Amino acid sequence: MPNASAAVRVTGLRLDRGSRTILHDIELSVPRGSVTAILGPSGCGKSTLLSALTGELEPAAGTVEVLGQPVPQRKRELLELRKSIGVLLQGNGLLTDLTAAENVALPLRTHTNLPKEVIRHLVEMKLHAVGLRAAADLYPRELSGGMARRVALARALALDPPLMIYDEPLTGLDPIASGVIMSLISRLNDSLGLTSIIVTHHVHETLPIADRAVVIANGSIVFDGTPSELETSSDPLVKQFLKGEPDGPIPFDAPDRSEAA
Repeated sequence: MPNASAAVRVTGLRLDRGSRTILHDIELSVPRGSVTAILGPSGCGKSTLLSALTGELEPAAGTVEVLGQPVPQRKRELLELRKSIGVLLQGNGLLTDLTAAENVALPLRTHTNLPKEVIRHLVEMKLHAVGLRAAADLYPRELSGGMARRVALARALALDPPLMIYDEPLTGLDPIASGVIMSLISRLNDSLGLTSIIVTHHVHETLPIADRAVVIANGSIVFDGTPSELETSSDPLVKQFLKGEPDGPIPFDAPDRSEAA
């Protein structure tokens, strides 16, 4: 398989939203088996980058390869690739009229022809992996924020994807629930042999489990290295982000589009 050492490889990438360029000159390689944290302030383009990895947003320039192949544009081929990518959404995306077990079973029922009994056992395994086997019959409204996030994680793992993407996995969670989620991400990545990409602005909670850290600011990657290298970086952009300083090279206000034009 080409680029076998990299689960994700991005070269010369530019991403536009309408007439506005969100990201430019993006070069990124995510090693297989690693946990890579993609960090940056809100609105910097982290989720836009995820849209390119999952094929939701077509690049304006450059290439995106996922699991050894270019992200396809044809719907059927793209669907096949997406079966190999588990995504944990910010808002969980659980269907409120389905129980926890039914939510986890949904991808298996949609994308496989497995017998009901096999699906039931698989759902039990996935819920057990996130510590929620006893909550199988609960509805989303009966779950705490942390429990709902773990059910969504179990669902994202239902098809045993080799690549997991976490979009702001700690949003709305208290410190204890956040610790549980980060511990689960690390443990599952190692035990299942996954590659994980965590998009977040929660630096201090994420770096302890990350193998690599990438920082996006002002439309491009300003840092790519190990967590220890990040914490000792003297780059003004990186220092402002890590320290949460209001004044610095990363502007608080959105750029004036009329001026940019």
